Amino acid sequence: MSKLKETLFKKIQEHRPRTQKLLKEHGDVKIGEVTIAQAIGGARGVRSLVTDISYLDPFEGIRFRGKTIPETFEALPKVPGCEYPFVEGFWWYLLTGEIPTMAQTLEVVEDFKARRGVPQYVIDVLRALPRDSHPMAMFSSAILAMQRESVYVKRYNQGMKKDEYWDPTYEDASNILAKLPSIGAYIYRMKYKADIHIHANKDLDFGGNFAHMMGFDKPYDDVARMYFILHSDHESGNVSAHTTHLVASALSDAYYALSAGINGLAGPLHGLANQEVLSWVMKFQQKLGGKEATEENVREALWDTLKAGQVVPGYGHAVLRKTDPRYMAQREFCLKNLPDYPLFKLVSMIFQVAPGVLTEHGKTKNPWPNVDAQSGVIQWYYGLTEWDFYTVLFGIGRAIGVLANITWDRALGYAIERPKSVTTKMLEDVAAQAIKADDLGSD
Repeated sequence: MSKLKETLFKKIQEHRPRTQKLLKEHGDVKIGEVTIAQAIGGARGVRSLVTDISYLDPFEGIRFRGKTIPETFEALPKVPGCEYPFVEGFWWYLLTGEIPTMAQTLEVVEDFKARRGVPQYVIDVLRALPRDSHPMAMFSSAILAMQRESVYVKRYNQGMKKDEYWDPTYEDASNILAKLPSIGAYIYRMKYKADIHIHANKDLDFGGNFAHMMGFDKPYDDVARMYFILHSDHESGNVSAHTTHLVASALSDAYYALSAGINGLAGPLHGLANQEVLSWVMKFQQKLGGKEATEENVREALWDTLKAGQVVPGYGHAVLRKTDPRYMAQREFCLKNLPDYPLFKLVSMIFQVAPGVLTEHGKTKNPWPNVDAQSGVIQWYYGLTEWDFYTVLFGIGRAIGVLANITWDRALGYAIERPKSVTTKMLEDVAAQAIKADDLGSD
């Protein structure tokens, strides 16, 4: 070990107890308007972001422009002969807060078709990457490579008023979003399907064309529409949404901002969790050794997991304190379309048993399933078994919400984000002052 690394390690060992003590003994002490625990703990619960696109209630779940998930699915125009709405109509809705008519929706469908061609140089960039690169690295690279196409940058360099920034941002957002299904499908076919590609179908919508280019038959088109809408937005505080907003707040264009957000989405504590959940569920299934899942054997397996110091993936959420409505939406799909699928039956039994076990265990604030507890099972059932790719699906959906958000950020002229930092010593001083004040008060 080098001297520098050795010295750094010593400093880390010395510093860790200081942070742990602050959290354990003085977490509720305020520094300004926030507590020490919030400052150290990732600004959890600090109300300092503004978005009208979606809101996450701890008990009700996500609302898109004021509507719950079931209300959103019910209100939006549906693709003829299908159960789920046009993604294009959802894009209209997130941007405007108004439910589009079928004619307005079809106008966006045609607009996206005109924008969806992927430049050849983007394909060249993807093909230059090692084939064992993670699909999310490929996806982010493709988005970033297209930055030269930015309408916003061209208009900014020519000179425009600040209240016009939203216009080219909208153009960039629409151009990016229209291309993402083609980029995602190209990555999938290149990596997993012998580099054999399927051309876009000019007659299909966003979700339908994605399913077509991926090579999956109906009803996977509806799976795609459902998945993209459910994963589109989750207010501004999650990593992918916040990162996109943060980068865009510097007036970086939508290509830079979305690529950064996609990089955040790739983390195991965020979008990558869905593949981890599926892997865990499948190992769970193997442990059952062919036995049908029952309350008894599932409860035993869950306790074995917890006693081994492991978490139950797919359960718990930073904000939610009840079952994630996105989970329920996917569960309803499964109950209708794949009720007897063994993997779904296991997931369903875990759903029935896990909350009670986690509550009894006592170390989980929210013992209910989140969106990741269900999503991978649906993909596996319909033949998308390469779970490294699942986060790309998440990324296509998440782009809808974050691109709508940064368009509005520009429209309203939001400032560059720049929170103030403090040192550990400052926190210790504040904690010491609080102790002194308490002692004086007790006298």
